[in-house]
Amino acid sequence: MCTYRTERVIVEGSGKGPDGWFELKSATVYFDHPVSAPMEHSLNIDFINPGMGPSARVAVELGRDSALALARAINLLVGEAPVS
Repeated sequence: MCTYRTERVIVEGSGKGPDGWFELKSATVYFDHPVSAPMEHSLNIDFINPGMGPSARVAVELGRDSALALARAINLLVGEAPVS
């Protein structure tokens, strides 16, 4: 079921697009109908650099269980990482 809720997050990192690696500036996260994934609804994440135009985008569509597993893995690993 679509939530019609969108979260935008400032991020720091890199993504790889059709023209190679580029700096990421933000991520948009929402639960909606996927464009490509073979499921009714997915957690969609768009990593982007708005200043570089539409090709500076990495899109991800995950099923609910996959999204929850990814969130758990991220929380576990980042929680164990030393603070620098």
